[in-house]
Amino acid sequence: MTREQLIDSVQRYFDDGRFEGDLRRRVAWRTESDTGKVPPELRLYLTDEMVPWLAPLGFECQVLDNPSPQGGPFLIARRVEDPALPTVLTYGHGDVVNGQESNWREGLSPWEMTIEGNRWYGRGTADNKGQHTVSLAALAHAIEARGGRLGYNVTLIMEMGEEAGSPGLAAFCEQHSDALKADLFVASDGPRVNAGHPTLFLGSRGAINFSLTVRSRDKAYHSGNWGGVLANPATVVTHALATLVDAQGRILVKGLLPPSVPDKLRTALKDVVIGAGADDPALTPGWGEPGLTPAEQLVGWNTLEVLALGSGNAQRPINAIPSSAVAHCQLRFVVGTDWRNVERTLREHLDAHGFADVEITMGMVCGATRLDLHNPWVDWTLASLQSSAGQAATLLPNLAGSLPNDIFADQLGLPTLWVPHSYPACAQHAPNEHLLASVAREGLAVMAGLFWDLGEAHGVPWKDGALTAEAAAA
Repeated sequence: MTREQLIDSVQRYFDDGRFEGDLRRRVAWRTESDTGKVPPELRLYLTDEMVPWLAPLGFECQVLDNPSPQGGPFLIARRVEDPALPTVLTYGHGDVVNGQESNWREGLSPWEMTIEGNRWYGRGTADNKGQHTVSLAALAHAIEARGGRLGYNVTLIMEMGEEAGSPGLAAFCEQHSDALKADLFVASDGPRVNAGHPTLFLGSRGAINFSLTVRSRDKAYHSGNWGGVLANPATVVTHALATLVDAQGRILVKGLLPPSVPDKLRTALKDVVIGAGADDPALTPGWGEPGLTPAEQLVGWNTLEVLALGSGNAQRPINAIPSSAVAHCQLRFVVGTDWRNVERTLREHLDAHGFADVEITMGMVCGATRLDLHNPWVDWTLASLQSSAGQAATLLPNLAGSLPNDIFADQLGLPTLWVPHSYPACAQHAPNEHLLASVAREGLAVMAGLFWDLGEAHGVPWKDGALTAEAAAA
């Protein structure tokens, strides 16, 4: 079978309804991981859905416990053609955020896929069941197209706790580092820049969640009797926030900022348009760091977001000074940020501005990553995607969002390539999450072409632009 015949084959898989059947079955699994519990469906998705699908392709599968009691199990599936061949590590997550059933539009359910034109609704259609279904189906068709021999080995790790912050993933990868040894990482998650263009991104911004809390007293006091002589914790918290980020969203603390945007990153982003989709929100003029384009703001700079504020009862306010207040915040950051010292930076800054009574509680942390733009895998992958899609792919040096890519890039030491099959307005994590059929169909083509191209004997940059002598001979 030729490359062109492979792409025709994988798109027939979409057109004749087999892709729909696979995804519909997977969406029906209630694999919520962010509820504070570890439901049995997390393990069953691996043992009863993924293992029976992977085993006939030649994968040896192990479902293993998470070293963290807060996280779901992991699947390691290995397909070894020859230990002398290079190995591709791929990844997906079968867990989803909570369904939020009552907030979905009438006629839609998070656990039953509903098709309305180009939109396929259901929890996980975009994040990440739809995406790993695209990637693994393309891999299966590539195996068949090459007569059962890809010319490289494949290892899959699938986790069931990504939406809960990937508890235990780093420790698990450390424990199983031998089984996860590879030469290249290829996976699918996150959105394209827009629905119309394939996208390649090379890493992700990091994220640090933290909370600022003021506890002034053990109960509320009447605002008429005591207003003016008792400190209001909500007022204190909001003014503390105002020293961190200004009214236009610009970070005011030097220690929370990255170095300047590198010239090569600016060049890579010069033609990237943000917010051009029909369902995208209107961008706010003048918001954030001045002098940067929207693409540079999202991909090359840091943002500090206030995710939630709490004090008193917003639904039923009373005439009382609240006893406490809290601001839940998040720093999204890029490579070059001194992220390991964020707590100390915050403490020193708040103390210097007279807010020693503001408590800092650190939460979820994941590092920032970005494969070097001059790495030979970058141009090679862009060429593969263009050959399959018939149009140039958009290169993002890193995703604006966050993924556990630091584990694969830094801990496992791999070049990381992400080819997403969603789009920015997919409503992931929200009611009415959906996948675009057009993006999924094109995604099958680009992933099938990529897996085919990795099996070519020449020009693949495993080592210095070519396969090892042993691999080429095989």
